[in-house]
Amino acid sequence: MKKEVPTLLSNNVREYRMKKQLTQQQLADLVKVSSRTIISLEKGQYNPSVLLAHELAKIFGLKIEELFNFEED
Repeated sequence: MKKEVPTLLSNNVREYRMKKQLTQQQLADLVKVSSRTIISLEKGQYNPSVLLAHELAKIFGLKIEELFNFEED
């Protein structure tokens, strides 16, 4: 039986963004997305691409799995 992919990821983006004293716009500029994308991501309303997740983790000096948590329904 094939296992389904989680519908949403929980994440610690806001926590790490605040620790780095970055605004949502500043973080968005660093990863070349809109501030709306960062807002949606922080609210858990958006699943990032692997490339975006990698870029965010790199900015915070983390591994992707330290920044994002896979939650199964």
